[in-house]
Amino acid sequence: MKKQWWHDKTAYQIYPKSFFDSNGDGIGDLPGILSKLDYLKELGVDILWLSPIYQSPLADQGYDISDYYAIDPRFGTMEDMETLIAEAKKRDMYILMDLVVNHCSDEHEWFQKAIQDPDGEYGNFFYIEDRKEGELPCNWRSYFGGSVWEPLPGHPDKQYMHVFHKKQPDLNWENEQVRQEVYKNINWWLDKGLGGFRIDAIINIKKKLPLRDYPSDRADGLSSLGDMLADATGIGEFLGEMARETFHPHEAFTVGEVFNEKDEEIKDFIGDDGYFSSMFDFCETSFGKSAKGAYASQQHLTPEEYKACIFKTQKRIGDIGMISNIIENHDEPRGVSHYILPEDLCDATKKLLGGVNFMLRGLPFLYQGQEIGMENTTVSSIEEVDDISMRNDYAVALEAGLGEEEALQAVVHFSRDNARTPMQWNDGENAGFTTGKPWLALNPNYKEINVERQLQEPDSVFHFYQKLIALRKNPEYKETVVYGECVPYLEEVENLIAYLRKGEKTLLVLANFQKEPRKVELPGEVKEVLIDNLDGAVIEGKTAELKGYQFVVLAVR
Repeated sequence: MKKQWWHDKTAYQIYPKSFFDSNGDGIGDLPGILSKLDYLKELGVDILWLSPIYQSPLADQGYDISDYYAIDPRFGTMEDMETLIAEAKKRDMYILMDLVVNHCSDEHEWFQKAIQDPDGEYGNFFYIEDRKEGELPCNWRSYFGGSVWEPLPGHPDKQYMHVFHKKQPDLNWENEQVRQEVYKNINWWLDKGLGGFRIDAIINIKKKLPLRDYPSDRADGLSSLGDMLADATGIGEFLGEMARETFHPHEAFTVGEVFNEKDEEIKDFIGDDGYFSSMFDFCETSFGKSAKGAYASQQHLTPEEYKACIFKTQKRIGDIGMISNIIENHDEPRGVSHYILPEDLCDATKKLLGGVNFMLRGLPFLYQGQEIGMENTTVSSIEEVDDISMRNDYAVALEAGLGEEEALQAVVHFSRDNARTPMQWNDGENAGFTTGKPWLALNPNYKEINVERQLQEPDSVFHFYQKLIALRKNPEYKETVVYGECVPYLEEVENLIAYLRKGEKTLLVLANFQKEPRKVELPGEVKEVLIDNLDGAVIEGKTAELKGYQFVVLAVR
């Protein structure tokens, strides 16, 4: 693997709408992010990924873009964006934007022109088919529920495809003109000094053509898009072309949202000349999810299941490229609420989970609030829910026969609102997020879990993440933490997650993922305890005595 400028960095995802509001309208904005750059620098992060801030009607929280060249006024101005890029650069930080090009908004100029003339130039920018009563071109189910086909406004004889929300028509990547428009926009942003992109839902750009049905997997007679995507071939032609025409000439950092890639395709995606710099590891976030819907999915992973997931990915990737490791993002539950049982949730377990994930081989991505251990929020009624995906999950649960309260409790765990509640800056009004009314209700626990409090506490979750990031940058250990091989250790021992990082030095990562203390035989002499979430690790010869939920990183001979 060729060394790249971004390999030793730590990345941080910002959900702008919920990060910090500078003008009191209840919505986070670019000036708000700018005002917190020094906080992020203090934490130690280098790369900042901003979820969409383009002009948008916000049908899907900005992932429905109506103008790729404009900043939505809710978030600020283009001048604000240019200032943010410049100020980040002064601090040796890089800004990533979300690249959302599987679809656009139905309010985008292209789609509006397609409505005017479905058989014309812009009609071919989308998937538009003739409409016959009682028939669909194919039986694919949208990710948000229902058919992917929707009547074309003003044309009862036509219909268009949307694999997400009906206000997100899919772009036809088979059309070279579409691709060139996308590349033109990517280069326009990179020329502004952008560090790169997180690439959204990119696997969906390649459809299986000609259109065909797949076996139905629910009572609605529709089929999961996963079936179609597994059958589609040739996406590499699109992704390779995009990389050659945009990312590679700019030496941009790109991280792909990639699902279901085959082992033999990993090199193509993130090898030395791959389509992307990196891609996210979704093995553990996908584990236990049911095709029936959120109501039938597994709400918590056991330590053994989590361990199996992370080691599976480490083995698959090896030295091919650099994976991006996460425990949460804007589409997932809060990691500490998903991977830790409610009765075990505390600062020690939050640090343990963060440490296990952070020390893996790969690029660590933190999500806003993760550094203070933010948790899933509370919801008492479906009316309180903003997430359109969860509203569909709730309807699916009701259709499956669950009562209203049972359905709510079955799906609320997976609501995207959990990760999108406003950032908890202090214990004052609105958690210091805004002087107005927050666009989404705060998590009630902000009085106890907030940035201001944790900055004042030396043993806080914040300072623990700060130590992890500092170790990644430490000249003595950086080569090993960044490039060292990840070798599972005592993998068969239940509720122990342990692995070696072997490079110029050898580090041993130990996590006692249970309440009970235990002794662990060590593979060599301990030179130094580098990280300890509980302090006072007991090392006697080649034995470590770990307290319940203790996490340590040891330098060993």
